[in-house]
Amino acid sequence: MPIQIPDHTGEDCRDLSSILARVGDKWTVLIVVLLGDGPKRFNEIRRIVGGISQRMLTFTLRGLERDGLVTRTVFPTTPQRVDYELTKLGSTLWEAVEPLSLWARAHVDEILRSRKRFDKKSAG
Repeated sequence: MPIQIPDHTGEDCRDLSSILARVGDKWTVLIVVLLGDGPKRFNEIRRIVGGISQRMLTFTLRGLERDGLVTRTVFPTTPQRVDYELTKLGSTLWEAVEPLSLWARAHVDEILRSRKRFDKKSAG
């Protein structure tokens, strides 16, 4: 069955734009890549994703859950344990962003060196 492509006008364009904003957000990409390895607890995600506040992590995870990309499971323990896991749809997003993540990891040193050269040249 062929994929239906929105006509990019009016409501279709707004809907597509909101989805691209979600999946293009830096925190979303990092969280989806992280959850590609399997379910994680909230604090585990926060610890691994450096620089994200508790508020922003909560906001991002709720958005991913709302969009059907992540499931949230609460375990009745003390203290309460909450796990997050990619849904089937979320796994298809992981398949799309994982190559980007691998590319970034492979080229991080080269890009950081380039930034240093550029900044040094621009400052002088």
